[in-house]
Amino acid sequence: MRLHCEVEVVSRHLPTLGLRNRGKGARAVVSLCQLRPPERGERAGPHSACLLISTVKDKRGTRYQLKENIEQFFTKFVDEGKATVRLKEPPVDICLSKANSSSLKGFLSAVRLAHRGCDVNTSLSTLIPVKTSEFEKFKTKMVITCKKQYPLSKNFPYSLEHLQTSYCGLVRFDTRMLSLKNLVKLDLSHNHIKNLPATIGDLIQLQELDLSDNCLESFSVAFCQSTLQKSLRRLDLSKNKIKALPLQFSQLQELNDLKIDDNELIQLPFKIGQLKNLRFLSAARNKLPVLPSEFKNLSLEYLDLFGNTFEQPKALPIIKLQVPLSLLELSARTILYNR
Repeated sequence: MRLHCEVEVVSRHLPTLGLRNRGKGARAVVSLCQLRPPERGERAGPHSACLLISTVKDKRGTRYQLKENIEQFFTKFVDEGKATVRLKEPPVDICLSKANSSSLKGFLSAVRLAHRGCDVNTSLSTLIPVKTSEFEKFKTKMVITCKKQYPLSKNFPYSLEHLQTSYCGLVRFDTRMLSLKNLVKLDLSHNHIKNLPATIGDLIQLQELDLSDNCLESFSVAFCQSTLQKSLRRLDLSKNKIKALPLQFSQLQELNDLKIDDNELIQLPFKIGQLKNLRFLSAARNKLPVLPSEFKNLSLEYLDLFGNTFEQPKALPIIKLQVPLSLLELSARTILYNR
């Protein structure tokens, strides 16, 4: 049984020595292995199970005994592909991240059984060096620019951090992408997508989203209220058919770069001034007649509003200002008035 993920082994003795761990995991294959092969007629049991962590630099791997050797499991973020196994001997924490969440849950269940001395209801791996081809599965970037390249019969590599699927003729959002928990950049430009799923917030690491040149007619409130509020920094909605952005759009507080050129916008959210981190805004070639009053609260470095149908400002009324009288003149007038 094997799990592909990033692993960091942290010694709990480091703080007492005044040292710190490097704080970065390495691509690894974590295997639940047999310490010795079972004899004829013998079933592989937990007494012979160990954890083997293999990396590109150490393909033979490092073994860790499991039976009655686990102090604690930390699984609060298991749905995000993260977990930590704390061992008694040696006193280390095995930190797992960027794993497929369902695979991670199954793997941890087997590790628990091995720790308790129960039978592991799965085939255990053998103690042989991991092949280089195993590490090639850690694909972090995939670029697809035509229909022929688009994967129909197999899933996207779960380890992807950058996915581009342009010019693929997509008419809807592929929900298989929602399982890519490590995705940081998603480019769906030049397709025919009409709407986004309400669960797009499952992409909790997403920082850049390109939806330019699609067929979007609206922008969902669910998107604005999802976990993307804390992660999304760049959003490209140019060349769509959007007429208005929802009021909740201002909840995307981390947004830094927004492109909404070539749409049919007739207004901007009147609370757009609450986007405190917005620095780049491009809304050229829309149908904006005016800008909301809160627009002045933005701290923009770049602004493009070319090609909008702004109304001509009305002439301001002429106000004749009178020069205020001096205190001496006011005093004299008061004395005369009161005799």
